[in-house]
Amino acid sequence: MGKTIDVMSLYPKDMNIYGDSGNVLTIRRRLELYGYEPVIHQYNQGDDWPDHVDLILGGGGQDSGQSKIIDDFFKRADLIRSLAFHGTPMLMICGMYQLFGEYFETVEGSRLEGIGVIGAYTIGKDVRMIGNLVEHSDDFGDIIGYENHSGQTFLREGTSPLGSVDEEGRGNNGEDFTEGARFNNVIGTYMHGSLLPKNPLIADFLIRNAVERRYGELNDGRLATDAQTPDQAAELARLDEVAAKAREVAAARPR
Repeated sequence: MGKTIDVMSLYPKDMNIYGDSGNVLTIRRRLELYGYEPVIHQYNQGDDWPDHVDLILGGGGQDSGQSKIIDDFFKRADLIRSLAFHGTPMLMICGMYQLFGEYFETVEGSRLEGIGVIGAYTIGKDVRMIGNLVEHSDDFGDIIGYENHSGQTFLREGTSPLGSVDEEGRGNNGEDFTEGARFNNVIGTYMHGSLLPKNPLIADFLIRNAVERRYGELNDGRLATDAQTPDQAAELARLDEVAAKAREVAAARPR
């Protein structure tokens, strides 16, 4: 039996739109193909928090979804902040990205406080940024996804973006050519798609950090375990080829 990795899907009932559940499926499948035993925990408001969490994934949601989870989210805020501070890898998409910041002010002027993991704040606007997007990052090369948001996020001084975009009217706020944000091993981004099937380098970044935090540094830096079979290695290579083709198609389509 392979080494276990505990993966949490955060609020999948209310924060899971535009295919964000595909990120959970991708992490689970890649863990399996590397020879690990993934255990998926779905955490919704009022649920018990699992005994162990190695990796956390959160998706996007409408303003109503954010409002539904906010009370429970703040009950878990200290724990989530502690996990983020100590290096637990996390991927937060769109609405959850916003709530990991300082606050989200809606178009109507109401304000949802965030938990302050990421040094950023979001202001709701009437203009919606939507379409396939290519951003450039130092660690992951070109990242390809689909943005669809009216909230505009501004990073505080010292907060690193996930990447940069080439055009005005795209990315975090349409003004400063940034997209997403990073803190420790936490990634926040507006990239739907799902993001991870088309961006295996980010998926493997999350997996690598989860594995090394739980089991120590990898032998020779190889993510695959001794339990990986030749068929699993071949399937992983096939998925990476599919991702490359999907990236090419998405990059050529503005919408």
